[in-house]
Order: sequence, then structure tokens, then C-alpha cells
Amino acid sequence: MLKKISYFLLIIILLATSCSSLKKNYKGYQLVWSDEFNGNSVDLNNWSFQIWKAGRVNNEWQKYVEDTSNYKLKNGKLYLTATKTGKNERGGYTSTRLSSFGKKEFTYGRIEFRAKMPKGRGTWPALWMLGSNIKEVGWPTAGEIDIMEYVGFQQDTTHTNVHTKYQSGKTDFHKATPIKTAEKKFHTYGITWSEDNIEFYLDTPNNIINTYAPKIKTLKNWPFNNPFFLIMNFAVGGSWGGKKGVDETIWPQSMIVDYVRVYQKK
Repeated sequence: MLKKISYFLLIIILLATSCSSLKKNYKGYQLVWSDEFNGNSVDLNNWSFQIWKAGRVNNEWQKYVEDTSNYKLKNGKLYLTATKTGKNERGGYTSTRLSSFGKKEFTYGRIEFRAKMPKGRGTWPALWMLGSNIKEVGWPTAGEIDIMEYVGFQQDTTHTNVHTKYQSGKTDFHKATPIKTAEKKFHTYGITWSEDNIEFYLDTPNNIINTYAPKIKTLKNWPFNNPFFLIMNFAVGGSWGGKKGVDETIWPQSMIVDYVRVYQKK
């Protein structure tokens, strides 16, 4: 009898731990695209590897490369890994940056990343979006939506923001949100984006943690009526991530992404 009870409890636990990856059905929305990372490698129909030299933006220390030491798919999850390959300085690290530019682009909807953060000073992972016309109009005119940024020196605190031409790209709409288990558990980082506003939420769309909704919308403060593409990257050091230095003893570190999903209104 005890064996039967133990077996039943094991099934319940397995179901509970797996339900976080079940596709949600949001009332009034339909799932239009997702990447569940169930394959053996990054799906190049969805993503492109961006190859960058260290310091290209934000004085970051990592080189972005396409190398299996910096990414892998395992058990239905994507690992983006930053690795120390040289001295503890700019150019001494490698990492991964994936972009859906030209492949998966969206205007409006509910966009979700479910992920677990790395730990340690100098880590700077991000899940975010850029306007697809960035090559034509540049940044910040194209617009930027930071669905989640994490800097390791501020442990268990995530950040949301938008960047527009209105504030010359400054972070006046930034919001910090404490999450005690950001490095230990998976959380859903999402936005509900319409022609009226962008609502940032944590774990559930009802848990709104930040809202961007200018009353009078102009091309400068609201470039968000255009298609945007997705970016996942893991930076090291830099103007923000390295504000308190980079701990050279913690590497490698990984941001682990369970899925990316996009819902739009029916």
C-alpha cells in the first residue's frame, strides 16, 4: 500500500513540476508562435547568431560568438552561457546573442519569456525587443522594449524599461522589481502590448509591474505601432553590468530559457 501511495505522490510531483511549461490559454488571445527549445540545436528558422567584437555597445566585455561552449539545448531548455576565455577584462569573455530579426517579428500581442537568471557580479542577461526598422532610422528612434534585464550585483532584482527618441534613449521609464527567487526558479517575464500601452508583468498578466502609456502619442515617444523583433543575450561587465566590477571566479554562468511565446488577440 505504501509503495502505491509513494508512486502516486511521485506522479503528482512530476505533473506539478512540468505544468510550468504547459502552453497557457489566455482569454481573447491565441498562440501565434513559440519556441519551446525541444530540438537538439537552435532553430535557425527563428533565430540568428549575432557575431560581435567586445565593447561594441555599452563597453561590454564579452565577444558574441557562435560556439557550442556558449549555448546548448537540453531537456527542452536553452542555455545561454557566458564563459571566461582570457583575462578579466574587455575581450576576456565569450557569450551568445540571438536575434529574430527578419525571421520572427510582431506588432502587438502578449510576449512571454520563461527563464532563470545566472548569478554573480558582472552578469548582465536580457530578454528584449527592438523596432524592426532600426537599420533605417537607428536607435532609439526605432524603439526598444526591455522585457527583462538582470544585473548580478543587484541580486534578485529584475528591471523593465522602454527607450524612445523622446528621452534620447534615457531610462526615465525604468522600473526595478524584487524577485527573491530569480536565480533559483523559473519566472515568466512578459508584456501585453497594444496600440494604447505596454504593460509589463511577472508570472501572470494580472501581476502588472510597470506600464508605459503616454497620453499624447508622437513618433518620438511611441514608435510602438511597428513590427519588433526579439533578442536574448548574456552580456558581461559593461557600463551597467560591470558597475560593481566583474567577479572572475564565477564563470561559466548561464541564463536558462524554458520557452518564448507570442499570443495575439483573436
